Amino acid sequence: MRMKQNVSDKRETVDVPASFDVDSKNNPESSTASWKSVFYLCLALRMVNSLLVQTYFNPDEHWQSLEVAHRLVFGYGHFTWEWKRGIRGYLHPLLFAVLYKVLAFLHLDTPWIMMKAPRLLQSIFAAICDLYLYKFSDMIFGNQVAKWTLFSHLTNWFVFFCCTRTLSNSLETVLTIVSLYYWPCMRVSSGKMSSSSRRWALVIAALACAVRPTSATVWLYVAVLELLVASDRLKFVFLEAAPIGTAVLAITTLLDRMVYGSWVIVPLNFLKFNFLSSGGDYYGTHPWHWYFTQGFPLMIFTFLPFSLAGIIDSKHWKLSGLIGWVIGIYSLLGHKEFRFILPILPIALLFSGYSLAALEAPDLPLGKNKKASTTHTKWPVKLRLAVFFLLVTNIPMGFYMSLVHQRGPEDVMQYIARESLNGEVRSVLFLTPCHATPYYSAVHQNLPMRFLDCTPSEQRGTLDESDRFMLDPRGFATELAKNWSLPSHIVLFDSEERKLKEFLISQSFREVKRFFHSHFKVDRDLQSSMVVYMYTGW
Repeated sequence: MRMKQNVSDKRETVDVPASFDVDSKNNPESSTASWKSVFYLCLALRMVNSLLVQTYFNPDEHWQSLEVAHRLVFGYGHFTWEWKRGIRGYLHPLLFAVLYKVLAFLHLDTPWIMMKAPRLLQSIFAAICDLYLYKFSDMIFGNQVAKWTLFSHLTNWFVFFCCTRTLSNSLETVLTIVSLYYWPCMRVSSGKMSSSSRRWALVIAALACAVRPTSATVWLYVAVLELLVASDRLKFVFLEAAPIGTAVLAITTLLDRMVYGSWVIVPLNFLKFNFLSSGGDYYGTHPWHWYFTQGFPLMIFTFLPFSLAGIIDSKHWKLSGLIGWVIGIYSLLGHKEFRFILPILPIALLFSGYSLAALEAPDLPLGKNKKASTTHTKWPVKLRLAVFFLLVTNIPMGFYMSLVHQRGPEDVMQYIARESLNGEVRSVLFLTPCHATPYYSAVHQNLPMRFLDCTPSEQRGTLDESDRFMLDPRGFATELAKNWSLPSHIVLFDSEERKLKEFLISQSFREVKRFFHSHFKVDRDLQSSMVVYMYTGW
């Protein structure tokens, strides 16, 4: 294939920092202006993206970041069991704590803004990820591929659905792409690289590990590659990697010491729980092949054949090998989630960009003539069909998952927040699986609230409150009512409401609001709506 020619003719051999390529050297002002235009476009799109995301995806989006930040700033909020065992670090929540502090100082901390502002902040990080993926692709394959890579990243449904959420995985993905851009070993031909480029790569990689220790999976692969191609291996290990890694670990450990009140080595505790003791299996396990057969194919969706074609045709095995390495390592763990492999999704979409660029200019070697696409006034039929196919499959999927599917928890908490401001809500009991809704960070009112606990027991096989409730809702609720502090409102899914309706009526509760949740079941029985009951026996 003609596309093979691009492998041997790359632009990374110039003796300049990795943040510059041939174009930026010859015309830095033009290149900077182009990158600024890309960033502003992405920023505008991601801000709209963040406002369109109105569904509930994973509890960690709220409970491991916003809830912690809310408690640090306002003095009330719930710390889950992970924080009591020192498994989580405070670096990520502190980003949102600073945001909350600013909102409070400006007297803008209304419940609605408190729910939207964190995702708007995350949209800035998401735009940075878009920009650096564009620059990374441009550096490796040229501007023609970079434009289609950006198209792929902006239109992929899962990126749209997840990138503006306040998950640690979302920030980890941003840091991963930025760091990969600076690594000399990830270029097809490393050549002579500025040492500052590699140091930047190490700093950002260390921060990614501080945000999420499992990010070390990516950097172990990259570090081995760097050792294989670098001519100054001793300098890399002893004068760069070791000092930078130690410095970041020391700073984040000191930060955790200040907040925890004692010395806590978060990466070590995280490793012990999730890898050495398989603690993550408490939340469910999947077969070893799940990421290969279900998880990643669903995330990349209809871009999959284009990405596979790009991997084969580009023959950039170092970069594509990273995808296989990460999926393979995570497949060894019993507990699996989509978000765990989010950092490699943009990389896979980069190869989709390569494939689409090849459809646009099939007779030109990619990477040589970066302005080749401008000579075509009309896209080839295959390209038009491909773009149409990708748009009609990904855009409806992205909108449905972001606006419709599982939006009940977000709507419920907005309702609770509004009613509490009006003095209608005195206390809330959540008879749902634990962490099924946002919490104080969404309500932003210091109400007495209670949810069913699901802290892992030291003794395997011991059922937590959430499990006991799901097994016997009526029996659990009856026992709970014997000594509860009577709530003014109860929130539950309709799947449990059917089993508890008589009990609720007998306790003088009546339905006051019902919110749509889902059209189809996920993990459990169909939970089509969330229902709010109010006590009427005052």
